[in-house]
Amino acid sequence: MREIFTESLFFGAALSMGIYILGLYIKKRWSFFLLNPVLIAIAGTIATLLVLNIDYSTYNRGAKYISYLLTPATVALAIPLYEQVSLLRKNFTAIMVGIASGVMASFCSIFAMALLFALNHTQYVTLLPKSITTAIGIGLSQELGGYVAITVSAIIITGLFGNIAGEVLCRIFGIKHPVAKGVSIGTATHVMGTAKAMEMGEIEGAMSSLSVAVAGGLTVAAAIFFEGLI
Repeated sequence: MREIFTESLFFGAALSMGIYILGLYIKKRWSFFLLNPVLIAIAGTIATLLVLNIDYSTYNRGAKYISYLLTPATVALAIPLYEQVSLLRKNFTAIMVGIASGVMASFCSIFAMALLFALNHTQYVTLLPKSITTAIGIGLSQELGGYVAITVSAIIITGLFGNIAGEVLCRIFGIKHPVAKGVSIGTATHVMGTAKAMEMGEIEGAMSSLSVAVAGGLTVAAAIFFEGLI
């Protein structure tokens, strides 16, 4: 039975999409914030590979085709933003300041953590791109000389946290304005958080989409300064 899966070219893609669809059903059936489709897909995929004793390279031979869709999916986030362009113009200054503040907060927290845990330069720069989308974060980590695999893991964990807890944290901290919700979620937790923002509302999704792009550009620019601090 194992050979049937490992010899299939699209096994990885079918497994990932199948478990994700199952996660969507579970989320719809039992509306609990920890029953997140992305989290279920990650845990389910890992469990399946361990049970069937399938190595990552075999899985990724088919799963990589899903990765090809990452960049166009990121670009497509401009569509909801275009639909809310009048709102963007009205709140332009506040939105830009909010995004810049979020980027600086991310860098400062990583810098403080690096000092607290005595991280070396390579470990430090590996974590700098944690809050930007994978498409940008991989290139930045390579440019800074970080561990790319760990950077990707940090980005996924950050995004997953935002997808699961973003709406809950907005309620806890009393963030009620849809623009503020979108900017905070998109800046801190990139595309995965934006998926949750889109569920929250059109304005939240549009502002989160904008934040992903702007925060990515600001992170690349600011990393030049921050990477020399350690």
